[in-house]
Amino acid sequence: MTAIRRYEKIMELLMAHGEVSVADLAARLEVTGKTIRQDLEKLEEKGLLHRTHGGAVLANESYSGLLGSQPLTGRHPDEKHGAALAALRFVERHDIIALDSGSTTLEMARLLENTPLTVITNDLYIIAELIKKDQIRLVVPGGFRSRNMLVSEEAGSFLRRLNVQKAFLSATGIHTEYGFTVFTHSHVEQKRAMIESAKEAFCVADHSKFDKTALMTFAKLGEIGTIVTDADLPEATAAKYEAAGVRIQRG
Repeated sequence: MTAIRRYEKIMELLMAHGEVSVADLAARLEVTGKTIRQDLEKLEEKGLLHRTHGGAVLANESYSGLLGSQPLTGRHPDEKHGAALAALRFVERHDIIALDSGSTTLEMARLLENTPLTVITNDLYIIAELIKKDQIRLVVPGGFRSRNMLVSEEAGSFLRRLNVQKAFLSATGIHTEYGFTVFTHSHVEQKRAMIESAKEAFCVADHSKFDKTALMTFAKLGEIGTIVTDADLPEATAAKYEAAGVRIQRG
């Protein structure tokens, strides 16, 4: 197992349980305790966790990874609702849009009216929401299940062949230096494909995601034209990101 895959597994376990132990990680990942301690040191340098005696805890409780076994809204439900409403202002009848996996894009799917529209997604919860709306044409690239996502090597090439007008992407962290970041490497390719196939790309995220960073960058700040967020984003934060060249749309 590569170091990147170990980092992903460590962060998945941290987000699920809040803390991990060196002994448990070494057993799960089939490496030595020394290797795990080195991994934890690297992740601590990135600000993702805090090492403790014999283990580590999550550095920031506002981080959210993949959705769990139930389609919960998670933290900041009102803010996610506000960001989703703001994002839907960009959606018009007969649009072809891509919805990335995430709790705020899931809220967009819940709020979408049953009108003529084409939606491309690999999120199982979003699929479950949209399958009820018979006027929406649902396009699913497919793949194998990874929690609430369908993931495959072919999905990226399939997405790049589509004429997507607007792509709405989620992120674990948004940062002026590191751009748009996530913890899971297997999702980066699909996010990249959505950005590259779309005429316009939007990041939809509540205000808690700003000035945070996760393990891997899937887009630089300038690669996504607009960040759609909720009304609670501080004015100073909005101004900082606008000065860096990105448009901020608040709900």
